[in-house]
Amino acid sequence: MGLFGPLEVSASALTAERLRLDVVANNLANANTTRTPGGGPYRRQVVVFAPREETPAGWPLAERRGAGVRVVAIRPDLSPLRRVYNPGHPDADAEGYVTMPNVDPVVEMVDLIGAARAYEANVTVINETKNMAARTLDLLRG
Repeated sequence: MGLFGPLEVSASALTAERLRLDVVANNLANANTTRTPGGGPYRRQVVVFAPREETPAGWPLAERRGAGVRVVAIRPDLSPLRRVYNPGHPDADAEGYVTMPNVDPVVEMVDLIGAARAYEANVTVINETKNMAARTLDLLRG
């Protein structure tokens, strides 16, 4: 693995985790959305990751695994929607129940913390890779 391999792996993870943070924020913003343009309440979205298939520049083909991460899809969570009794709500059915999104703020906050920590870990990898490269250059000059 060359010098730029770890940087490319971490950069791919930063991109993927940033998208995950955006999706979690969107889920939280729509936690009470009972009517969408497609009809019905909002459905929680989930980011699906997979290993990157291409090999970063300078990597031998034998080291293809662990070459980073990519976002495969953003899929709706098909878990059941919640029904809440609220007869005064404009979207209440004849029995007074409103179908609410399947967004649980606690789950979203756990996802948010996980994505933020993964993002921080990859920033640390990038910074340490830069520090090692700088120290190597110092040794070569020295």
